[in-house]
Amino acid sequence: MALLITDECINCDVCEPECPNEAIYLGEQIYEIDPHKCTECVGHFDEPQCVQVCPVSCIPVNPDFTESKETLMQKYLRLQDAAIKPA
Repeated sequence: MALLITDECINCDVCEPECPNEAIYLGEQIYEIDPHKCTECVGHFDEPQCVQVCPVSCIPVNPDFTESKETLMQKYLRLQDAAIKPA
């Protein structure tokens, strides 16, 4: 499951630097999460770091991207492999 930032986001800027996969970016009005990069921090941490630091609790699971922990780990491994391969 990827996470999702809701419109309750106050653009406090604390979530973006916490994301180890660089999945969080500033959208047109609020921060957004790229579901293809979000692993809910599986492979990096025990808990999603953005959820831990969010002062308004506006980062639920994205219902459009339901993935098991195993699938999230596979995504993490793919992202890590892509990050270390030369372009």
